[in-house]
Amino acid sequence: MSDASRNKSTLFVGGLSPEVTQQTLHDAFLPFGEIIDVSLPKPELPSNPDPHRGFGYIEFATPDDAREAMDNMHASELYGRVIRVNAAKERKDASEKLGGKVAVWEQEGYAAKYGGGSGEADGEGDGLDGMNGDEVPNDPMQGLEGLAEAGPRQQ
Repeated sequence: MSDASRNKSTLFVGGLSPEVTQQTLHDAFLPFGEIIDVSLPKPELPSNPDPHRGFGYIEFATPDDAREAMDNMHASELYGRVIRVNAAKERKDASEKLGGKVAVWEQEGYAAKYGGGSGEADGEGDGLDGMNGDEVPNDPMQGLEGLAEAGPRQQ
């Protein structure tokens, strides 16, 4: 099965009670179609007494079965808790942390827009007031170290 169709046929189930097991999830979602896999991620800390982290994933044989299960099981009650059932998001790469895959400054067009290339003439709209990318902006606090009192200088 391709990754794209696999993502469409996998559901995220959140809000699970600690009593829920893989077999419980399998049995609860079985009426909606053939289930390929059920997983309940373990807690990251081994000292945590809970058997899982309160959520799980269910992979169906077809995306239609997954959609049917999501439509019928979202906001239903399982072991006294209202569960959330949504389409699972693509798994992130282990090296990928918060946010996107590419840093903002490495995205296409960033350098042109913010002063690294053939951007706007005079830097209009970028807050650099006509400077090129090599200059440092004027610091409004520069030269105030020697003043005896705060406020504008008297001319």
